[in-house]
Amino acid sequence: MNLLQYVESLREKRITVIGIGVSNTPLIRLLRSGGCTVEARDRRTREQLGQLGRELEELGVKLVLGEGYLDEIRADVIFRTPGVRPDVPGIARAVENGAVLTSEMEAFFEVCPCRIIAVTGSDGKTTTTSVIARLLEQQGFTVYTGGNIGTPLLDKAGQMKPDDIAVLELSSFQLMTMKRSGDIAVVTNVAPNHLDVHKDMQEYTDAKRNVFAHQSEAGRVVLNADNAITAAFVTEAKGEYLMFSRNRCVYNGVYCQDGVIREAVNGTDTKIMDAKDIFIPGEHNVENFMAAFAAVRGLVSHENMRKVAMEFRGVAHRIELVREKDGVKYYNDSIASSPSRTTAGLRSFAQKVILIAGGKDKGVPFDSLGAEIVGHVKKLVLTGLTADKIRAAVENTPGYAGEPEIYTVEGFRDAVVQASRLAEPGDVVILSPACTSFDRFKNFEERGNVFKQIVNEL
Repeated sequence: MNLLQYVESLREKRITVIGIGVSNTPLIRLLRSGGCTVEARDRRTREQLGQLGRELEELGVKLVLGEGYLDEIRADVIFRTPGVRPDVPGIARAVENGAVLTSEMEAFFEVCPCRIIAVTGSDGKTTTTSVIARLLEQQGFTVYTGGNIGTPLLDKAGQMKPDDIAVLELSSFQLMTMKRSGDIAVVTNVAPNHLDVHKDMQEYTDAKRNVFAHQSEAGRVVLNADNAITAAFVTEAKGEYLMFSRNRCVYNGVYCQDGVIREAVNGTDTKIMDAKDIFIPGEHNVENFMAAFAAVRGLVSHENMRKVAMEFRGVAHRIELVREKDGVKYYNDSIASSPSRTTAGLRSFAQKVILIAGGKDKGVPFDSLGAEIVGHVKKLVLTGLTADKIRAAVENTPGYAGEPEIYTVEGFRDAVVQASRLAEPGDVVILSPACTSFDRFKNFEERGNVFKQIVNEL
Protein backbone atom coordinates (compact mmCIF):
# COMPACT_ATOMS: atom_id res chain seq x y z
CA MET A 1 0.00 0.00 0.00
CA ASN A 2 1.39 3.40 -0.93
CA LEU A 3 0.82 6.67 0.93
CA LEU A 4 -2.09 7.85 -1.22
CA GLN A 5 -3.85 4.51 -0.88
CA TYR A 6 -3.30 4.56 2.88
CA VAL A 7 -4.82 8.01 3.30
CA GLU A 8 -7.69 7.01 1.00
CA SER A 9 -8.41 3.99 3.20
CA LEU A 10 -8.94 6.34 6.15
CA ARG A 11 -11.25 8.81 4.42
CA GLU A 12 -14.48 7.33 5.78
CA LYS A 13 -13.06 6.65 9.26
CA ARG A 14 -13.39 8.68 12.44
CA ILE A 15 -9.78 9.58 13.22
CA THR A 16 -8.41 10.76 16.54
CA VAL A 17 -4.83 11.97 16.82
CA ILE A 18 -3.50 12.08 20.38
CA GLY A 19 -0.75 14.62 20.90
CA ILE A 20 -0.20 17.68 18.72
CA GLY A 21 3.58 17.54 18.54
CA VAL A 22 6.50 17.22 16.15
CA SER A 23 5.44 13.97 14.53
CA ASN A 24 1.67 14.31 14.68
CA THR A 25 1.28 17.84 13.32
CA PRO A 26 2.44 16.85 9.79
CA LEU A 27 0.26 13.73 10.14
CA ILE A 28 -2.81 15.84 10.89
CA ARG A 29 -2.14 18.08 7.90
CA LEU A 30 -1.60 15.04 5.66
CA LEU A 31 -4.89 13.45 6.73
CA ARG A 32 -6.84 16.67 6.25
CA SER A 33 -5.31 17.23 2.79
CA GLY A 34 -6.59 13.76 1.91
CA GLY A 35 -10.13 14.65 2.96
CA CYS A 36 -10.14 12.76 6.27
CA THR A 37 -12.18 13.79 9.30
CA VAL A 38 -9.71 14.47 12.10
CA GLU A 39 -10.07 15.13 15.80
CA ALA A 40 -6.84 16.15 17.61
CA ARG A 41 -6.41 15.85 21.37
CA ASP A 42 -3.72 17.38 23.56
CA ARG A 43 -3.18 18.12 27.26
CA ARG A 44 -2.30 21.72 26.45
CA THR A 45 -4.97 24.42 26.46
CA ARG A 46 -6.09 26.40 23.43
CA GLU A 47 -4.10 29.35 24.73
CA GLN A 48 -0.96 27.24 25.08
CA LEU A 49 -1.31 25.94 21.51
CA GLY A 50 -1.43 29.49 20.22
CA GLN A 51 -0.97 29.95 16.47
CA LEU A 52 -0.76 26.18 15.86
CA GLY A 53 -4.24 25.76 17.34
CA ARG A 54 -5.63 28.46 15.06
CA GLU A 55 -4.02 26.87 12.01
CA LEU A 56 -5.48 23.45 12.79
CA GLU A 57 -8.95 24.85 13.39
CA GLU A 58 -8.74 26.67 10.06
CA LEU A 59 -7.95 23.28 8.47
CA GLY A 60 -11.18 21.92 9.93
CA VAL A 61 -9.63 19.91 12.75
CA LYS A 62 -11.73 19.46 15.88
CA LEU A 63 -9.62 20.14 18.98
CA VAL A 64 -10.15 18.44 22.35
CA LEU A 65 -7.80 20.08 24.84
CA GLY A 66 -6.93 20.32 28.52
CA GLU A 67 -6.78 17.88 31.42
CA GLY A 68 -9.68 15.72 30.21
CA TYR A 69 -8.35 15.38 26.68
CA LEU A 70 -8.42 11.56 26.82
CA ASP A 71 -12.02 11.31 28.02
CA GLU A 72 -14.76 9.78 25.84
CA ILE A 73 -12.75 8.96 22.72
CA ARG A 74 -15.06 7.80 19.95
CA ALA A 75 -12.97 6.83 16.97
CA ASP A 76 -12.34 4.15 14.38
CA VAL A 77 -8.59 4.85 14.25
CA ILE A 78 -6.39 6.38 16.95
CA PHE A 79 -2.90 7.71 16.25
CA ARG A 80 -0.98 7.73 19.55
CA THR A 81 1.91 10.06 20.32
CA PRO A 82 4.91 8.14 21.78
CA GLY A 83 4.63 10.12 25.01
CA VAL A 84 1.25 8.57 25.94
CA ARG A 85 1.09 4.94 27.05
CA PRO A 86 -1.19 2.75 24.93
CA ASP A 87 -2.99 1.39 27.98
CA VAL A 88 -4.17 4.62 29.62
CA PRO A 89 -7.87 4.26 30.47
CA GLY A 90 -9.23 6.59 27.77
CA ILE A 91 -7.36 4.82 24.98
CA ALA A 92 -7.97 1.36 26.41
CA ARG A 93 -11.74 1.95 26.50
CA ALA A 94 -11.73 3.17 22.89
CA VAL A 95 -9.80 0.08 21.77
CA GLU A 96 -12.25 -2.15 23.66
CA ASN A 97 -15.02 -0.42 21.68
CA GLY A 98 -13.37 -1.32 18.39
CA ALA A 99 -10.86 1.48 17.67
CA VAL A 100 -7.63 0.54 15.90
CA LEU A 101 -4.61 1.91 17.77
CA THR A 102 -1.62 2.94 15.65
CA SER A 103 0.93 5.76 15.34
CA GLU A 104 2.60 7.95 12.74
CA MET A 105 5.64 5.68 12.80
CA GLU A 106 3.63 2.47 12.46
CA ALA A 107 1.83 3.99 9.49
CA PHE A 108 5.17 4.89 7.93
CA PHE A 109 6.28 1.25 8.14
CA GLU A 110 3.13 0.27 6.25
CA VAL A 111 3.63 2.67 3.34
CA CYS A 112 7.42 3.08 3.07
CA PRO A 113 8.47 1.94 -0.44
CA CYS A 114 12.17 1.48 0.37
CA ARG A 115 14.42 -0.40 2.78
CA ILE A 116 14.28 0.64 6.44
CA ILE A 117 17.22 0.57 8.85
CA ALA A 118 15.83 0.91 12.40
CA VAL A 119 18.04 1.75 15.38
CA THR A 120 17.19 1.56 19.07
CA GLY A 121 19.03 1.23 22.37
CA SER A 122 19.32 2.80 25.79
CA ASP A 123 22.36 4.83 24.74
CA GLY A 124 24.01 5.81 21.48
CA LYS A 125 21.04 5.43 19.15
CA THR A 126 21.05 9.00 17.82
CA THR A 127 24.78 8.98 17.03
CA THR A 128 24.53 5.50 15.50
CA THR A 129 21.52 6.55 13.41
CA SER A 130 23.31 9.68 12.23
CA VAL A 131 26.48 7.75 11.35
CA ILE A 132 24.54 5.12 9.38
CA ALA A 133 22.81 7.87 7.40
CA ARG A 134 26.11 9.62 6.72
CA LEU A 135 27.77 6.36 5.61
CA LEU A 136 24.98 5.65 3.14
CA GLU A 137 25.06 9.21 1.80
CA GLN A 138 28.83 8.94 1.33
CA GLN A 139 28.23 5.78 -0.70
CA GLY A 140 25.76 7.66 -2.91
CA PHE A 141 22.37 6.54 -1.59
CA THR A 142 19.43 8.91 -1.18
CA VAL A 143 18.73 8.72 2.54
CA TYR A 144 15.76 9.82 4.67
CA THR A 145 16.58 10.10 8.38
CA GLY A 146 13.85 10.42 10.97
CA GLY A 147 11.83 8.97 13.81
CA ASN A 148 12.81 9.81 17.36
CA ILE A 149 15.70 11.85 15.99
CA GLY A 150 13.16 14.62 15.39
CA THR A 151 12.01 14.38 11.77
CA PRO A 152 8.65 12.73 10.93
CA LEU A 153 8.74 10.87 7.61
CA LEU A 154 5.19 9.70 6.90
CA ASP A 155 4.35 12.76 4.81
CA LYS A 156 7.56 12.22 2.80
CA ALA A 157 6.86 8.59 1.92
CA GLY A 158 5.23 9.59 -1.38
CA GLN A 159 8.50 10.99 -2.72
CA MET A 160 10.65 8.02 -1.72
CA LYS A 161 11.91 5.57 -4.35
CA PRO A 162 12.54 1.82 -3.96
CA ASP A 163 16.33 2.28 -4.09
CA ASP A 164 16.34 4.90 -1.33
CA ILE A 165 16.94 4.02 2.31
CA ALA A 166 15.09 5.27 5.40
CA VAL A 167 17.16 5.34 8.60
CA LEU A 168 15.06 5.57 11.76
CA GLU A 169 15.88 6.12 15.39
CA LEU A 170 13.14 4.45 17.46
CA SER A 171 12.47 4.93 21.16
CA SER A 172 10.98 2.31 23.47
CA PHE A 173 7.75 4.35 23.49
CA GLN A 174 7.49 4.19 19.70
CA LEU A 175 8.29 0.47 19.70
CA MET A 176 5.82 -0.60 22.40
CA THR A 177 2.99 -1.26 19.94
CA MET A 178 5.06 -1.81 16.79
CA LYS A 179 4.04 -4.80 14.69
CA ARG A 180 6.66 -4.34 11.96
CA SER A 181 10.44 -4.26 12.09
CA GLY A 182 13.17 -2.72 9.98
CA ASP A 183 14.80 -4.66 7.14
CA ILE A 184 17.97 -4.03 9.11
CA ALA A 185 17.64 -3.53 12.88
CA VAL A 186 20.27 -2.32 15.34
CA VAL A 187 20.17 -2.56 19.14
CA THR A 188 23.07 -0.55 20.57
CA ASN A 189 22.53 -1.75 24.16
CA VAL A 190 19.80 -2.19 26.76
CA ALA A 191 20.19 -0.86 30.31
CA PRO A 192 17.65 0.39 32.89
CA ASN A 193 15.98 3.51 31.48
CA HIS A 194 12.58 5.23 31.44
CA LEU A 195 11.40 3.15 34.38
CA ASP A 196 9.32 6.13 35.47
CA VAL A 197 7.10 5.42 32.44
CA HIS A 198 7.51 1.70 31.73
CA LYS A 199 5.93 -0.70 34.23
CA ASP A 200 9.19 -2.54 34.74
CA MET A 201 12.44 -3.53 33.07
CA GLN A 202 10.76 -6.42 31.27
CA GLU A 203 8.30 -4.14 29.50
CA TYR A 204 11.13 -1.81 28.52
CA THR A 205 13.21 -4.72 27.17
CA ASP A 206 10.24 -6.14 25.27
CA ALA A 207 9.71 -2.78 23.59
CA LYS A 208 13.33 -2.71 22.44
CA ARG A 209 12.97 -6.28 21.15
CA ASN A 210 10.23 -5.14 18.75
CA VAL A 211 12.82 -3.42 16.57
CA PHE A 212 13.70 -6.86 15.13
CA ALA A 213 11.01 -9.23 16.46
CA HIS A 214 8.84 -8.95 13.34
CA GLN A 215 11.60 -9.48 10.80
CA SER A 216 11.48 -12.31 8.27
CA GLU A 217 14.37 -14.60 7.39
CA ALA A 218 15.53 -11.91 4.97
CA GLY A 219 16.15 -9.47 7.84
CA ARG A 220 19.39 -8.51 9.55
CA VAL A 221 19.80 -7.61 13.21
CA VAL A 222 22.94 -6.03 14.68
CA LEU A 223 23.49 -6.71 18.39
CA ASN A 224 25.95 -5.64 21.08
CA ALA A 225 27.91 -8.70 22.17
CA ASP A 226 29.17 -6.88 25.28
CA ASN A 227 25.69 -6.23 26.69
CA ALA A 228 24.08 -9.23 28.38
CA ILE A 229 20.50 -8.39 27.33
CA THR A 230 21.26 -7.68 23.68
CA ALA A 231 23.62 -10.63 23.40
CA ALA A 232 20.75 -12.89 24.53
CA PHE A 233 18.55 -11.54 21.71
CA VAL A 234 20.61 -13.53 19.23
CA THR A 235 18.58 -16.69 19.87
CA GLU A 236 15.45 -14.86 18.70
CA ALA A 237 16.82 -13.60 15.40
CA LYS A 238 14.87 -14.98 12.44
CA GLY A 239 17.37 -13.90 9.79
CA GLU A 240 21.01 -12.83 9.69
CA TYR A 241 22.56 -11.57 12.90
CA LEU A 242 25.79 -9.61 13.24
CA MET A 243 27.51 -8.83 16.54
CA PHE A 244 29.78 -5.96 17.51
CA SER A 245 32.20 -5.94 20.43
CA ARG A 246 34.93 -3.88 22.04
CA ASN A 247 36.00 -6.77 24.26
CA ARG A 248 36.31 -9.86 22.08
CA CYS A 249 36.47 -11.24 18.57
CA VAL A 250 33.17 -12.08 16.90
CA TYR A 251 32.51 -14.67 14.19
CA ASN A 252 30.20 -12.42 12.14
CA GLY A 253 30.16 -8.69 12.64
CA VAL A 254 32.59 -5.97 13.72
CA TYR A 255 34.98 -5.92 16.66
CA CYS A 256 37.88 -3.91 18.07
CA GLN A 257 41.11 -5.60 19.12
CA ASP A 258 44.39 -3.89 20.03
CA GLY A 259 42.99 -0.59 18.83
CA VAL A 260 42.01 -1.90 15.39
CA ILE A 261 38.41 -2.14 14.17
CA ARG A 262 37.88 -5.30 12.10
CA GLU A 263 35.03 -6.79 10.11
CA ALA A 264 34.49 -10.54 10.54
CA VAL A 265 32.76 -12.65 7.91
CA ASN A 266 32.35 -16.28 8.95
CA GLY A 267 35.44 -16.05 11.11
CA THR A 268 37.67 -14.36 8.53
CA ASP A 269 38.43 -10.76 9.43
CA THR A 270 39.57 -7.67 7.54
CA LYS A 271 40.87 -4.42 8.99
CA ILE A 272 38.51 -1.47 8.57
CA MET A 273 40.47 1.22 10.44
CA ASP A 274 42.36 2.19 13.59
CA ALA A 275 39.96 3.17 16.37
CA LYS A 276 42.09 6.21 17.24
CA ASP A 277 41.26 7.72 13.84
CA ILE A 278 37.59 8.18 14.76
CA PHE A 279 37.22 11.93 15.13
CA ILE A 280 34.71 12.08 18.00
CA PRO A 281 36.10 10.90 21.38
CA GLY A 282 35.02 8.10 23.66
CA GLU A 283 34.96 4.31 23.77
CA HIS A 284 31.18 4.43 23.44
CA ASN A 285 31.60 6.15 20.08
CA VAL A 286 33.86 3.31 18.95
CA GLU A 287 30.88 1.06 19.74
CA ASN A 288 28.51 3.37 17.86
CA PHE A 289 30.70 3.25 14.76
CA MET A 290 31.08 -0.53 14.95
CA ALA A 291 27.30 -0.91 15.16
CA ALA A 292 26.91 1.39 12.15
CA PHE A 293 29.59 -0.45 10.16
CA ALA A 294 27.82 -3.76 10.79
CA ALA A 295 24.46 -2.30 9.79
CA VAL A 296 25.74 -1.15 6.37
CA ARG A 297 27.91 -4.18 5.61
CA GLY A 298 27.60 -4.95 1.91
CA LEU A 299 26.21 -1.47 1.24
CA VAL A 300 29.15 0.79 2.08
CA SER A 301 32.84 0.29 1.26
CA HIS A 302 35.55 0.22 3.92
CA GLU A 303 37.08 3.28 2.28
CA ASN A 304 33.89 5.27 2.82
CA MET A 305 33.57 3.92 6.36
CA ARG A 306 37.03 5.30 7.15
CA LYS A 307 36.31 8.62 5.49
CA VAL A 308 33.10 9.21 7.46
CA ALA A 309 34.65 8.12 10.77
CA MET A 310 37.55 10.52 10.32
CA GLU A 311 35.34 13.47 9.36
CA PHE A 312 32.06 13.06 11.30
CA ARG A 313 31.89 15.82 13.93
CA GLY A 314 29.18 14.28 16.08
CA VAL A 315 25.64 15.31 16.98
CA ALA A 316 24.60 18.32 19.06
CA HIS A 317 24.25 17.74 22.82
CA ARG A 318 26.45 14.63 22.71
CA ILE A 319 29.84 15.50 24.25
CA GLU A 320 29.67 18.65 22.13
CA LEU A 321 32.56 21.06 22.65
CA VAL A 322 30.93 24.44 23.34
CA ARG A 323 34.00 26.64 23.82
CA GLU A 324 37.38 26.93 25.47
CA LYS A 325 37.70 29.87 27.86
CA ASP A 326 40.74 30.71 29.99
CA GLY A 327 42.17 27.27 29.24
CA VAL A 328 38.98 25.44 30.32
CA LYS A 329 36.99 23.33 27.84
CA TYR A 330 33.21 23.19 28.26
CA TYR A 331 31.29 20.19 26.88
CA ASN A 332 27.53 19.81 26.43
CA ASP A 333 26.35 16.22 26.98
CA SER A 334 22.73 17.08 27.71
CA ILE A 335 21.56 13.91 25.92
CA ALA A 336 22.91 11.96 28.92
CA SER A 337 19.60 11.40 30.67
CA SER A 338 20.60 8.09 32.30
CA PRO A 339 23.46 6.96 34.56
CA SER A 340 24.85 4.66 31.87
CA ARG A 341 25.00 7.52 29.37
CA THR A 342 26.79 9.78 31.85
CA THR A 343 29.21 6.95 32.62
CA ALA A 344 30.08 6.75 28.91
CA GLY A 345 30.63 10.51 28.83
CA LEU A 346 32.93 10.47 31.85
CA ARG A 347 34.99 7.64 30.36
CA SER A 348 35.54 9.68 27.19
CA PHE A 349 38.17 11.82 28.92
CA ALA A 350 41.63 10.75 30.05
CA GLN A 351 41.51 13.26 32.93
CA LYS A 352 39.14 13.82 35.83
CA VAL A 353 36.44 16.36 34.96
CA ILE A 354 34.19 18.88 36.65
CA LEU A 355 30.71 17.38 36.29
CA ILE A 356 27.34 19.15 36.35
CA ALA A 357 24.58 16.60 36.97
CA GLY A 358 21.02 16.22 38.22
CA GLY A 359 17.47 16.61 36.92
CA LYS A 360 14.20 14.68 37.08
CA ASP A 361 14.13 11.17 38.54
CA LYS A 362 13.46 8.33 36.05
CA GLY A 363 13.32 5.64 38.70
CA VAL A 364 16.80 4.39 37.75
CA PRO A 365 19.27 3.76 40.64
CA PHE A 366 22.44 5.87 40.82
CA ASP A 367 24.58 3.32 42.74
CA SER A 368 26.86 2.43 39.83
CA LEU A 369 27.14 6.08 38.80
CA GLY A 370 28.46 6.91 42.27
CA ALA A 371 31.53 4.74 41.70
CA GLU A 372 32.10 6.23 38.25
CA ILE A 373 31.96 9.75 39.66
CA VAL A 374 34.46 8.87 42.37
CA GLY A 375 36.80 7.49 39.71
CA HIS A 376 36.41 10.14 37.00
CA VAL A 377 35.31 13.45 38.60
CA LYS A 378 37.43 16.04 40.44
CA LYS A 379 34.54 18.39 41.38
CA LEU A 380 30.82 17.56 41.31
CA VAL A 381 28.13 20.24 40.95
CA LEU A 382 24.59 18.97 41.53
CA THR A 383 21.28 20.66 40.78
CA GLY A 384 17.69 19.59 40.19
CA LEU A 385 15.34 17.13 41.88
CA THR A 386 17.84 14.25 41.99
CA ALA A 387 20.72 16.19 43.55
CA ASP A 388 20.36 14.53 46.96
CA LYS A 389 20.07 11.03 45.44
CA ILE A 390 23.23 11.43 43.37
CA ARG A 391 25.07 12.90 46.36
CA ALA A 392 24.04 9.90 48.48
CA ALA A 393 25.22 7.47 45.77
CA VAL A 394 28.63 9.13 45.69
CA GLU A 395 29.02 9.41 49.46
CA ASN A 396 27.98 5.75 49.92
CA THR A 397 30.55 4.51 47.38
CA PRO A 398 33.12 2.28 49.12
CA GLY A 399 36.37 4.17 49.47
CA TYR A 400 34.86 7.64 49.12
CA ALA A 401 36.82 10.01 51.34
CA GLY A 402 35.59 13.43 50.34
CA GLU A 403 36.82 13.44 46.75
CA PRO A 404 35.34 14.70 44.57
CA GLU A 405 34.05 17.64 46.56
CA ILE A 406 30.29 17.97 46.05
CA TYR A 407 28.44 21.26 45.61
CA THR A 408 24.63 21.41 45.54
CA VAL A 409 23.28 24.48 43.75
CA GLU A 410 19.63 25.44 43.38
CA GLY A 411 19.52 27.15 39.99
CA PHE A 412 20.74 25.71 36.68
CA ARG A 413 22.56 28.92 35.70
CA ASP A 414 24.12 29.07 39.16
CA ALA A 415 25.35 25.49 38.72
CA VAL A 416 27.13 26.36 35.47
CA VAL A 417 28.66 29.49 37.00
CA GLN A 418 29.76 27.48 40.06
CA ALA A 419 31.47 24.92 37.83
CA SER A 420 33.29 27.70 35.97
CA ARG A 421 34.52 29.17 39.25
CA LEU A 422 35.89 25.81 40.32
CA ALA A 423 37.70 25.26 37.01
CA GLU A 424 41.38 25.92 36.43
CA PRO A 425 43.34 26.11 33.15
CA GLY A 426 43.49 22.62 31.62
CA ASP A 427 40.22 21.47 33.20
CA VAL A 428 37.17 20.01 31.46
CA VAL A 429 33.67 21.06 32.55
CA ILE A 430 30.90 18.81 31.27
CA LEU A 431 27.12 18.94 31.59
CA SER A 432 26.15 15.26 31.71
CA PRO A 433 23.05 15.15 33.94
CA ALA A 434 22.26 11.38 34.22
CA CYS A 435 18.59 12.45 34.46
CA THR A 436 15.83 13.81 32.27
CA SER A 437 15.37 17.54 31.85
CA PHE A 438 11.66 17.66 32.65
CA ASP A 439 12.04 19.25 36.09
CA ARG A 440 13.06 22.50 34.38
CA PHE A 441 13.13 22.15 30.61
CA LYS A 442 10.92 20.99 27.76
CA ASN A 443 13.52 18.46 26.61
CA PHE A 444 17.24 17.73 26.62
CA GLU A 445 17.78 19.98 23.57
CA GLU A 446 16.45 23.00 25.42
CA ARG A 447 18.61 22.13 28.44
CA GLY A 448 21.68 21.82 26.23
CA ASN A 449 20.95 25.06 24.40
CA VAL A 450 20.53 26.94 27.68
CA PHE A 451 23.82 25.46 28.90
CA LYS A 452 25.58 26.61 25.73
CA GLN A 453 24.09 30.08 26.06
CA ILE A 454 25.28 30.39 29.67
CA VAL A 455 28.76 29.11 28.79
CA ASN A 456 29.08 31.53 25.90
CA GLU A 457 28.06 34.39 28.21
CA LEU A 458 30.70 33.56 30.85
